[in-house]
Parts: sequence; structure tokens; C-alpha cells
Amino acid sequence: MKPDSVNHYAAGAPPLLRDFLNYMLTIRGRSAKTTHEYFLDLRTFFRYLKQEKGLVPPALPFDQIEIEDIDLAFIRDITLSDTYDYLAFMAQERPRQANSPATGFGISAASRARKIAALRSFFKYLTDKAGLLEYNPISNLESPKVRKPLPRYLTAEDSMQLLESVEGPFAERDYCILTLFLNCGMRVSELAGLNLGDFQGDSVRVLGKGGKERVLYLNDACKAALEAYLPTRIKPHDRDRTALFVSRNRNRISVQTVKWLVKKHVREAGLDAQKMSPHKLRHTAATLMYQNGVDIRSLQTILGHENLDTTMIYTHIEDASLREATTKNPLSAVQPKVRKKAVPEKE
Repeated sequence: MKPDSVNHYAAGAPPLLRDFLNYMLTIRGRSAKTTHEYFLDLRTFFRYLKQEKGLVPPALPFDQIEIEDIDLAFIRDITLSDTYDYLAFMAQERPRQANSPATGFGISAASRARKIAALRSFFKYLTDKAGLLEYNPISNLESPKVRKPLPRYLTAEDSMQLLESVEGPFAERDYCILTLFLNCGMRVSELAGLNLGDFQGDSVRVLGKGGKERVLYLNDACKAALEAYLPTRIKPHDRDRTALFVSRNRNRISVQTVKWLVKKHVREAGLDAQKMSPHKLRHTAATLMYQNGVDIRSLQTILGHENLDTTMIYTHIEDASLREATTKNPLSAVQPKVRKKAVPEKE
């Protein structure tokens, strides 16, 4: 999805919504994917309100409700109670898979939290940036509590097992990919987007979320993996001549291909491929760094997290590891001996 594609993926959006999406994309630097998700969430919100207010025929399918006529007068009538009703609908009645006859109903708390984030951003824009609303009707809207499970990751031993098992016609390339994941904690899109010119000495420039750049430093393992891979690199087509990682078809390697080869090598290493992905390798890198003394602020910079709260999950992993370590102590099951109570001697 191209950065300038708001007009493409927001077809049918009213002018107010289109302006907001352009603001999020160009001023706030949100990715095209995130901006598209904002559009989908807000479209669902407006469809629900039009249906509830009797502004569409009762028999009209929900997903066919047009929102192009939504204007400022309509938005000014929205109340906090409207948003609560909408969230109740999403929690209880909204199909989880719209096109499946066997779907369940009611989306998760995490999904509802994302939709609340979209609503907050939209009304904050209308109030604080565009100056179209005198007050924000949902300023007191709370998000549902979302339980964040600890991310899955490989142990250092599992990681070594994975690297040592890499074989095949593209072994040098795949080994280099896995090494960069496990040592640098890159996102899969960041790794697939690497160019030869991004490397300078012992560092690499990475293009992260929202077009934000950061510099990562390469350790000896990364440098050795790159030195082994580059002589074997397939000559790419001219359009991808700068790409670091190249597919067998001479194209820049795709995100989907990277995901596939990670699962392939994890499975061949005898590890659980069902629960492993490039993102889990990113978690592995972060966890191993934190467990071996990297402070949380440095880890935030390495991972490219905008908020420190996102990085703090790795402190909880460490706590869990420490707790597990105490249970594995061979003395952990020892119980105190039941002793007979001494009878006091008579004087």
C-alpha cells in the first residue's frame, strides 16, 4: 500500500474522515496500513450509528451502509452514550469473521481497544487540530483492560540449535537472515527492506514504522554471517539491484517468504514451528539482550519502540524466568519435617 493511497483505500469516506486520514498519514507519520485500519474502524462506527438512528432501511446489510453523507452536524450529535452502545454491540453482536457462516460473535477486548484508539484520535483531531468541535464528547472514554500475554521466545540453546541446523541451497542467505533477527531484533518488514547501501562499517540503518530511521550496530556474528552470504547473493533484477536479500526469482525477498523460511528452518531444527515466526525471533533477541544486562532504555532504542511501556514487557519475562528458576531448584519440593511437640519437663 503506497503512502499516498488514502484516496484508494478510503473510497466512500466523507471529507471530514478523509482529512483526518491524510493528517494521520502525512503529519503524524502513521503507516498506510495503520491509516487504513483507522478508516475501517471509523467506517464501522458510523455504519452502526446510522443503523441505530434509523437512517438506513432496516433490511440493508450492515456492510452495505454508505457513510459518504456523514457531516459535521451528524458528528456533533454523537454522545459518549453512543460510543458505549457501539462498544457493547462490538463486544456482543459483531461477527468475528463476517464471511463465515460458522462465525462466533463479539470481538475481543484487544480489538475493541484498537477501535477506541481510532475514535480517540479522530475526535481529538476534530477538537484540537481542526477546531471543528468545541469539546470532545468521548474525552472520558476508557479502554477495556487487555491482558498482555508474555511474548514467546527461544532460549539461547534453542537459538543455537536453530542456527546450527540451517542447510539447503540458500543456507548462507537464510543463516544471515536468522542471525540478524536473533542479534538485532529487527521487524520482518525492516529486514526485507534492507539495502546494500544501508550498511556502514559495523552499523546498519533501518527504516522502521512510520518511516522512522534508527541505527543498529552489528556484532561479530552478524558481520561474519554477512561476509559469508554476500559472495553467494543472487544477482537481482535491475529494479531490485540494491536489495540485500534476494529470492531465487531474483526479486527482493518478500515478507511472506521470510516468514515461510523462518518456519521451515525452525521445523527442521526440531523446534515448535507452529508457535514461531520472525516476530518471535525479534522477541528472542530482546529477551536475551535484557537477560544479559542491556538496560531497558537501550532496548527501547534498539527495538524502535515509540513508548517505553511497549518495551517493559521484557521486564515481566525476566520476572517470570526468575520465578521459574526457583521452582527448578532440586530443593524446591522439600517440605519441613513434622516434629513432635516437646513436652515441657516438670520442675
